[in-house]
Amino acid sequence: MSDQASKKLSVMVVGLGQMGQSHAHAYHAHPGFEIVGLVNRSKRELPEALAGYPLHHDFEAALAELKPDVVSIATHTDTHADYAVAAIEAGAHVFVEKPLAANVADAERVVAAAKAHGRKLVVGYILRHHPSWMRLISEARELGGPYAFRMNLNQQSSGTAWKIHQEILKTTSPIVDCGVHYVDVMCQITDGTPVEVRGMGVPFAKGLKEGMYNYGQFQVLFDDGSVGWYEAGWGPMISETAYFVKDVMSPNGAVSIVMEEKTGSADINAHTQTSRLRVHHAETGEDGALLREDEWLSMEGEPDHQALCDREQDYLYRAIVEDVDLTRHMSDAVASLGICLAADESIRTGQPVKL
Repeated sequence: MSDQASKKLSVMVVGLGQMGQSHAHAYHAHPGFEIVGLVNRSKRELPEALAGYPLHHDFEAALAELKPDVVSIATHTDTHADYAVAAIEAGAHVFVEKPLAANVADAERVVAAAKAHGRKLVVGYILRHHPSWMRLISEARELGGPYAFRMNLNQQSSGTAWKIHQEILKTTSPIVDCGVHYVDVMCQITDGTPVEVRGMGVPFAKGLKEGMYNYGQFQVLFDDGSVGWYEAGWGPMISETAYFVKDVMSPNGAVSIVMEEKTGSADINAHTQTSRLRVHHAETGEDGALLREDEWLSMEGEPDHQALCDREQDYLYRAIVEDVDLTRHMSDAVASLGICLAADESIRTGQPVKL
């Protein structure tokens, strides 16, 4: 175990939006971390638990002054790479929200910096810390491929939630921002290599920058015959019907997340909660009838959004103090980003993209 385990790790939290504040709460509550400063470009009203920490508005100045052990980055995507590399070169370990960067070259630049300086880099793939999603992956792998993945995350956002999405849309499309999670799940289930992506999208909202869209979907093809579909849309015009589909099929059956749609699609807890897993087996008898009834796995008591952020930051802590090898974690983050960016390119050009 590292010598750092004997002392608290000092953390500078950069970006105080929805996710940034959730991560800040996780550091605040974790016995192994000590927040030494918060960074946000504008003034922000903070909850009581965070209001007592020093608030800075200039990233570079705060980094030089505070010299933190860890920098946590939850800013706009186009700032991720520069902030992460600067933090690593200053000697800090880094947690960065997904997507890792705005393009693959920048993502690879961050990974190269982490390797060169011997710093830990953890990317915010929150579903990797979710027991229900971990069970979904293991059940699907047990069925065996090839697979058909059907996944979406549509959000009928309005008011404050739509304002947040409009800010994200200045730099990042829905299928890239959220799609990296679900492509990462696909890649954890199949051993196949992605070979082609086909995408399409529609700019439903007014005022979007040229080439941006607030609804998109794509298909990804793997060399083992597996195929994946992902759909994401944001805005007040997005339908609430079938906004949550998380389904994996194979020749031997299917595994599905079945969620009781008690809340609206904009509820952040609805993005990760599962309610139940349904496992279907395809074996039939001589008469063609199914031999087994579907199995229902209860996910009662699963962690909520804040508890998942707590788990993410505990993983970061353990990665640092136990010197966990994050090589695969980093390469997976680059790979899933590359697939989603290829889908974005396909939407913008109208052409399939070979990987």
